[in-house]
Amino acid sequence: MNPFRWSFRLQMLAGAVVCFALIGFAIYSQFAWGLEPCPLCIFQRIAFAALGLVLLLAGLHAPHAAGARRTWGVLALAAAAAGIGVASRHVWLQMFPPEIPACGAPFAFMRETMDTPSLVRQVLIGTGDCGTVDWTFLGLSMPWWSLVWFVLLAAWALFAAFRRR
Repeated sequence: MNPFRWSFRLQMLAGAVVCFALIGFAIYSQFAWGLEPCPLCIFQRIAFAALGLVLLLAGLHAPHAAGARRTWGVLALAAAAAGIGVASRHVWLQMFPPEIPACGAPFAFMRETMDTPSLVRQVLIGTGDCGTVDWTFLGLSMPWWSLVWFVLLAAWALFAAFRRR
C-alpha cells in the first residue's frame, strides 16, 4: 500500500500517530532511562502535542473541499513551525553551549514564579542543561531528531493537504 496514495484522512491520522508515538518515546526515555527533560525539551513535547492534535482533528474532520484541506495543512504547518523554531534553538545551544553553563531553576519552579512571557523568554534563552547531549542515535541528539521529525511531519501534512485528488 503506497502511503502517497492514502486518503487525506489516513495521511493526517498517520501523522498524528507519529506525533503521539514520539511523545511516548520522550516520556519513556525520561522514566526508563532517567533522561530529565530541559525546558526546551518540554516545549518540543508541547509542540508535538499541538501538531498531533491538529493532525488528529484534520483526520477526523476529513473535509472533501480542497480549501478546507489546505486550511488544515496550514494549521499543521504553523504547529510544526513552532516546533522547528524551538528544536532549532535547542540544536544551536547544543552546538554552541553558553560559555558559563549555569543550570537554571527547574521548569516547575519557573512556571510557579514567572508570568508566561517571562517564562517563554527565559526558556528560549536556554541554560547549561539545554546544551548537554545526554543521548544520541545515529550521531544525532534528541533535539536534532525532533527537528528532523518536525520538518518531515510538516512536509507530510502539506503534501496531504495540497496534493491533487
